[in-house]
Amino acid sequence: MTTGLWVVLACLLLVVGFAVYRVRTDGRFHRRRGAEAGTPAAPTTASVLTGAGIDVPLGDRATLLQFSSAFCAPCRATRRVLGEVVDLVPGVTHLEVDAEQHLEVVRALHVLRTPTTLILDPDGHEVSRASGLPARDQVLAALARVS
Repeated sequence: MTTGLWVVLACLLLVVGFAVYRVRTDGRFHRRRGAEAGTPAAPTTASVLTGAGIDVPLGDRATLLQFSSAFCAPCRATRRVLGEVVDLVPGVTHLEVDAEQHLEVVRALHVLRTPTTLILDPDGHEVSRASGLPARDQVLAALARVS
């Protein structure tokens, strides 16, 4: 085989590998490191938002904090999914933040892409997060883990 063909095959293998990775991880909630009971993050996610002038109405059970951008199609679908969850689960609120307007918050909370959804406990601590469009069942399962 020629060198060019090997390069094409290697590139194809990398693209397929990346696609498999994205399918397996996109929209899945992951617990925040150090999120075990009794180890709250300092400062809280809610205090970072409040410090940036964003009003944070925390839910009695949990808050779904969504970072979006204007031209993000999955962000609109995520808004719909999270709205359905808020209607289903009492004590849960949804707050959407425009990532482009609040870059300091995006940097402080290590949001790398939109949509990103953070689940906050009643005290405003991040419990878990998902990048990409989560399925409703995944959001419900992640909320079930919030004490």
